[in-house]
Formats: sequence, C-alpha cells, structure tokens
Amino acid sequence: MTSKQVNVYDFSLPGLVDWFATLGEPAYRAKQLYRHLYVLRTGDWDAMTDFSKPLRQQLADQAQLGCLKPVKRLEGDHGLTRKMLWSLPDGAPVETVLMIYPDRATVCVSSQSGCPMQCVFCATGKLGFLHDLTPGEIIEQVMWAERELADFRAQATASPSPPSKLTNIVFMGMGEPFNNYDQWWTSVERLHDPAGYDMGARNFTVSTVGLVPGILRLADAPLPINLAISLHAADDETRSEMMPVNKRYPIEELIAATRTYTEKTRRRVSFEYVLLKEKNDFPEQAARLGQLLRPEGAPPLLCHVNLIPWNPVPGTPLGRSDRNRVLRFQAALRACGVPCTVRVERGVDIAAACGQLAGA
Repeated sequence: MTSKQVNVYDFSLPGLVDWFATLGEPAYRAKQLYRHLYVLRTGDWDAMTDFSKPLRQQLADQAQLGCLKPVKRLEGDHGLTRKMLWSLPDGAPVETVLMIYPDRATVCVSSQSGCPMQCVFCATGKLGFLHDLTPGEIIEQVMWAERELADFRAQATASPSPPSKLTNIVFMGMGEPFNNYDQWWTSVERLHDPAGYDMGARNFTVSTVGLVPGILRLADAPLPINLAISLHAADDETRSEMMPVNKRYPIEELIAATRTYTEKTRRRVSFEYVLLKEKNDFPEQAARLGQLLRPEGAPPLLCHVNLIPWNPVPGTPLGRSDRNRVLRFQAALRACGVPCTVRVERGVDIAAACGQLAGA
C-alpha cells in the first residue's frame, strides 16, 4: 500500500460515505462497498461489477482491500487448521489461525504485531512489541478466514459440511488486546454491525494477560462479549516468574477485578492455565487454585478453567506436562468444585497452537 492509498477496512460506514464524497460519489456507493466488504466478503475490485469500470479503477488507484501482505500459508490437521503469516508494510509479522470443526469454525486473530508482555512460555513475547494493529488490519484477518472457510467448503467431500460462515472470533493471536483497546474495540463493533458482517456479540472472545483497567472497562462495555484471562498460577511468586505483568497487577487485584466483571455482567469468565512440568502442575497447586476461585466464606467466582498443556517454544528451558500430570491436576481442581476442561490441541504441527505464534 502506498502512502496515498487508504485501507478501506479502516473505514466505518459513515467514514466510507465521507470518503466517497471526496471522490464525487453519492452515499449509496459507500453502502455498496460496505456490503461487498462485510456481507459478500469480496476480495477483488474487479469482482465489484455493480461499480463502473472507471470507478473500479479509481478505487484501486486510491485504496486497497487491506494492507496485510501474505507471506506464508500453512495447513495442519489435514487441512482443518490453517495459518497465514502476514507482513505489515515495514515487514513486521502478523499471524492468523483458522480452525475448522464439523459444527463450528473459529478464527484466532492478532491485535498487535509481537507482544510487550514477555510471558516466559510464549513465543510471541520473545518478539517484543512491534506495532498496534488498526481496526482494518484486525478485520482483514477475519475476512481472510472467511474466504479460507469458503474454499474448504467448496472442496469438502465429507458430510456434514462445516458452517457457511465463521461461528467464533477469538482475540488470542499475537499481542495483548487491552493494550490496544480502542482499535480492538472498534474492530469488534464493526464486525458486530447488523448492517454488515453481523457477528453476534456472544461469538467474540477476548483474551488478556490480566490488565485490570481493561477488565474493568470491558465490564461496562455495551456488547456482552466473552472474556478469557491468562492466569497460569495461583500464587504471586510463581505467576510473577511466568508473567511479569503480575508485578503490576497481582493476583488479589486481578481476582477482585474479575469478580467486579462477573457481578456487573453476570457472565462467566474463562481462566487459561498453561501447564508446565514441575512448575505449576502439582496437585497442591490445583488445590490452591481451587481455593482462590472457590474461597471459603465468599461466593464462588463465576468461572471455568481451561487447562492447556504447554506447546513447546524453541529456546525456552521449560517442560511440557505429560498426560498423567494434566489429568491429576484436573482431578484435584474438580475436587474443589471448579469446572475445568483440557483444551483440545490444534495446529501444533504448523506452530499455530496457543503460545506458538512468532512470525514463522
């Protein structure tokens, strides 16, 4: 994208109306383009045949249908998991993962290039922070996933076919969404717009390392999207070793903010818990986690725990909990009355699983 070209995915519908006015075009043309972008999910100016050829050329000269440059596309899990490595104009990486199931299709979207949070078990954190993504750069990833899903359906021979549209959007890719809150939230509102893409609010999930101001801000947000919090330990010493953010927002403060969120929204929170061998996977640590989430003398926290066996990251001196340790931890946590499941792994063979996105 040249410096004179705009990314049309960065425009709201009113923004498109204003932009088309600068081209001397009426508002209904903007509505046509908005429909192409979000309803028809058209990825080529020439396919917009309701525009005249001269107008299509003018649009192509002055705007791009996204600024993310595809670098490498990978397939794993027999084509059911698909990852795209993108490049921003300055070469910074962005990754997006599509996961297809018989009854649903989920896209894992990045909100930043790289990540500033430096969690020790995460490949993205090793990149450091490179860029916040714009709303358009976030939305582009969703539109790519839609076209990939359509391609999969066109080639599918097994029955039943997967859904004709994405069923879930999770902000669990590169970056910390609450560190880019305004841009991220704008993308949510755009993708939720009933006049456009029309994704239901409860089909969005945002994941945070535990930025308390973001959690409290989301508690007052107008759309009831789902919240997932990366916890990974039940004591401050262990969590601070794994996640430097804990020194700024320790567990007591994080749990208090989470309780405020659940009381305001009446929505269940998911806690993500990556299991590292002999680091945070002992049954007594599960019992401590159970006491944290089901404290004596206080109402239980409205939550669910996702247990995630660690996905190996090259150059990291950590170990993966084996199946028996995972199951013992799960049993100890359930004994405390905490609902928990072990996440089904996807994309490990193409470095597309949780914590593995590193621009490769």
